[in-house]
Amino acid sequence: MADKTQAPLDDLMMAMDVVDTLRHERAVVEKEIAADDRDAYMLNRLRQIYKSQGIDVPDHILKAGVEDLKADRFVYKPKGSGFSRMLATVYVTRATWSKWAGGALAALVLAVLAWQFLVVAPRERAAIALQQELTETIPQSITSLSERVKSLTNDPEIFAEADRLATTGKLAAEDGNIETARKAADDLRDIATALNQVFEVRIVSRPGTMTGVERVPDVNRTQANYYIVVEAIGPDGNALTRKIVSEENNETQEVSSWAQRVTPALYRKVRDDKVQDGIVQDSLLGTKKQGVLDIEWARGVKDGAITKW
Repeated sequence: MADKTQAPLDDLMMAMDVVDTLRHERAVVEKEIAADDRDAYMLNRLRQIYKSQGIDVPDHILKAGVEDLKADRFVYKPKGSGFSRMLATVYVTRATWSKWAGGALAALVLAVLAWQFLVVAPRERAAIALQQELTETIPQSITSLSERVKSLTNDPEIFAEADRLATTGKLAAEDGNIETARKAADDLRDIATALNQVFEVRIVSRPGTMTGVERVPDVNRTQANYYIVVEAIGPDGNALTRKIVSEENNETQEVSSWAQRVTPALYRKVRDDKVQDGIVQDSLLGTKKQGVLDIEWARGVKDGAITKW
């Protein structure tokens, strides 16, 4: 009874082995043997293989194996695609894709944080600072500077200019025009600084430095312009820095010395003075007092200056 129940299982196992053996031979068979002769060839080949291994396999099992191979029996075929199968695949491969997903998520978080701290946050701080400058810093500075200007002078023209600049700057700040507002504050600051300054304009006559400059302008090649190199000396004896507009290019530069335009007669007088002993004895060319903007020039000094020679 045991032999009868065992035989079908043995036959099945043997048939599976036959199919597996044939599967390894299949590529050669399909390539080299004609279709009509393949069954006979495979049967003969199976007999040789199993005989060489000392295994006695009945012909009906060999034939069944050939038929099973042609029917693709004992070959695993996955079920068709579907949502359940997709979920199962995702679950089975979670160890692989979770690493990539974790890395991608970490990279995304870092990118968001970098954008926040390097781009968004500085932009927000700049916007807050600009708004504070427009609503607080500039209006307060304009008010303070306007009051400072009026405390340094009694000149009604300067009063009017300070009021004009204050109005322009505050209106610009209210409109969000930061450049105009800043310029108004800067102009008021320059006026206050100039009003507070006290200095003497003296001719530069140090050894190795030029004292006079002669220029022939492009617009009039028949007549020369004459300049004396000067500097503003403060009460402490040090040269002050001043903003000078060059009449040659209309550019403003902050300099510690400049060349002031003079008459030919004053130019020759200074030249002759220096020729005597290398030093200009009468070096005072102008005086600037507190509370006024203009310099009181000596006779022979003209409007106009240059900053390069």
